[in-house]
Amino acid sequence: MKKRGKWILLLSICFIIVTGCTPDSSVETSGEESVAQQKTKEESQENQLEATDEERQALQELPGEENQQTTEGTNKEETNVEIEEVENSFVPPYAYEYPDAVRGIYVTGHSAGGARLEKLLDLINHTSLNAIVIDIKDDHGYLTFRPSEDSPYYGYSQPYIRDIHSLLKILEEHKIYPIARIVVFKDSTIVKDKPEWSFVEKGQVWKNRRGESFVNPFLPEVWEYNVGIAKLAAELGFREIQFDYVRFPEGFEKRDTSLQYSMGEYAALEVKDESGNVIGKDMVQPRVTAVTDFVKYAKQELQPYGVDVSVDIFGYTATLPEAPGIGQNFTKISEEVDVISSMIYPSHWTSYFGIAKPDTEPYRLIQEYAKVENEKLSQLTNRPISRPWIQDFTASWLGKGNYIKYGAKEVEAQIKALNEAGIWEFLIWNANNNYSTGVNYLPIGPKPE
Repeated sequence: MKKRGKWILLLSICFIIVTGCTPDSSVETSGEESVAQQKTKEESQENQLEATDEERQALQELPGEENQQTTEGTNKEETNVEIEEVENSFVPPYAYEYPDAVRGIYVTGHSAGGARLEKLLDLINHTSLNAIVIDIKDDHGYLTFRPSEDSPYYGYSQPYIRDIHSLLKILEEHKIYPIARIVVFKDSTIVKDKPEWSFVEKGQVWKNRRGESFVNPFLPEVWEYNVGIAKLAAELGFREIQFDYVRFPEGFEKRDTSLQYSMGEYAALEVKDESGNVIGKDMVQPRVTAVTDFVKYAKQELQPYGVDVSVDIFGYTATLPEAPGIGQNFTKISEEVDVISSMIYPSHWTSYFGIAKPDTEPYRLIQEYAKVENEKLSQLTNRPISRPWIQDFTASWLGKGNYIKYGAKEVEAQIKALNEAGIWEFLIWNANNNYSTGVNYLPIGPKPE
């Protein structure tokens, strides 16, 4: 985690010297897909993954993840990404300060660049919210603003945010902490020009059931492409980069041997017997290694910009040693970031923690999750900030009796459970950016000094 004292001092000096020198129809969707109630823990894990992607994709169905077995004890040679200390030399164009504790909302590129922005600013200005997570590379793979025409990203951008500099200046004026959300390995746009960056099936770029494609986390070219966008966001003035979809496609372990793709240097990971003899290649652990290495690489590359790095991760991964099918290991990823943001929406758990209908018990669900996460993070030498994603939407697709209507009371219950567990930061998800009114975002008071 970066040294905030040094950063604040640098920022103060720069502000004194260069004061005054600064640069410059939302989409609503819904889903009706029901989520089947599963009896076993494995089925619950599969369903929780499916539902999380469902809401993250504007409440539409995604295929589920299966066979989340662990691979503890597997013999392997891990590829290491060396991290070197780099002096922060970048001077940000805006004077944002890190809040006492980040309390933020999600905003699409459409909302950030459209008429809805005023309503969202009003919400933040009249509550204790203080941060905003904006799509900079969205779920389709598009940048949500136009970079310069000579930028390698121009052809993969949309003018949803017509003036990105003005937007960041507005956020500075309102003292709103800006976080750039970058969807990494789910990208249906770049694969049209770079099919070799993806997974191929029968001569065509593979698509999931929703017609979406992923890029290959094994490839350094893919890493560089996405981190380049993160650097652009940092240069614009965002003070935190949030990486989402830092994983392989859901259910990848079912098709890892049928799809055509390069494993690059990760193909060299070998399985050895007790005598050290190579007995085969590990087709599972390389996914965890590659995803973790990407996060290490991104953190190193962004270090000169003085930005925080955060990663969104499935909440259920904190309850397992790891989820090798998609390549996510909660502990390993947490060790490499400044902020870890688990997606713990109550609606997206099925029969976890002894709760039969989690969506109907938001306080208890978050309370039980926080116990597990705190235990995991307490084992780390460099513990990141925990800033979970919580729910401000009604999961009617769960069916009668399995959900409740969410509003101020339910949002406050989730925040209260986090605060009581010592977790003071949170982000609120509503795919359409329609947030509940009358919420007390400090139900048990501000974070202690």
